[in-house]
Amino acid sequence: MLKEYLKSRFSAILLLLLPAAIFASSYLLFDMKAITVIYPLVLYGVILLVIGAIDFLRTRSIHRRLMQEDLPETGSLIERDYRAIIEKLKEEERVSRKRAASDYSDRVEYYTVWAHQIKTPIAAMRLNLQSEDSDLARKLEGDLNRIESYVEMAMTFLRLDSDSTDYVIREHALDDIIRPAIRRFSREFILKKLTMDFRPTGYTVLTDEKWLAFVIEQILSNAVKYTAAGGVRVFMETPGILCIEDTGIGISPEDLPRIFENGYTGFNGREDKRASGIGLYLCRRVCDNLGHGITAESEPGKGTRFLLDLNTRPVGID
Repeated sequence: MLKEYLKSRFSAILLLLLPAAIFASSYLLFDMKAITVIYPLVLYGVILLVIGAIDFLRTRSIHRRLMQEDLPETGSLIERDYRAIIEKLKEEERVSRKRAASDYSDRVEYYTVWAHQIKTPIAAMRLNLQSEDSDLARKLEGDLNRIESYVEMAMTFLRLDSDSTDYVIREHALDDIIRPAIRRFSREFILKKLTMDFRPTGYTVLTDEKWLAFVIEQILSNAVKYTAAGGVRVFMETPGILCIEDTGIGISPEDLPRIFENGYTGFNGREDKRASGIGLYLCRRVCDNLGHGITAESEPGKGTRFLLDLNTRPVGID
């Protein structure tokens, strides 16, 4: 703080030292007694130090209040002008924030209604398909799963940064979250002749059931989508580390570090024109909000493993 203060007052300090230089030059030019020069210089120096200390303390106090966004009382005309400008800008920011919050709320409300409306025909089509057991019915149900997944992704994207995100953190049996997610893709497993090896974990996790289910469903959806032969395994690798492993096409080494970035599709996404690159990004954001970890390991042509670290506790839970 002192260094910045001296820099800001550098010109004024030079100007105030000018009289001292004049006194010193008088001593040299007119052969005056030393006491007649030294005494005024010392007195002048003391006065400057006192005034400088007062100004420094005042400046530091104003600086600290400004850092806390607390505008100090104004003195000079210029300070009053600056205060008026700052207060005007703060009012404009407040109005802008209020308008943005209102617009955001309207968008969320609109898409929430849209999501509920579109889920009605999806549920009706799914009910009609349940009575049929054919490859076509399984394929259509797979398409319905993807449509429903895209709807959930859109709603998740909107709600992630909302102040009213409906997290309900409590203890849940992990198997009760995994089983419905697997059942959702059961007909697609049958259609593609993929195996599902689920080993009950017997684990209790502190989380939000709905949001963790979203993450697991997204990973399973990708596993089914990019696996042509073999199958998927879901098991607890070590206590608290849930592993979802497939025998699919895998992820290239150059793509692996970026798969959780927003909009990044990589080589697989470029091959599949339907890929949005948002699913795994949402998974990471949800896991961050829940306090869980998510990582991926993969080898092209041999499959991919997603590891969910459920040992960490949600933010704000001690």
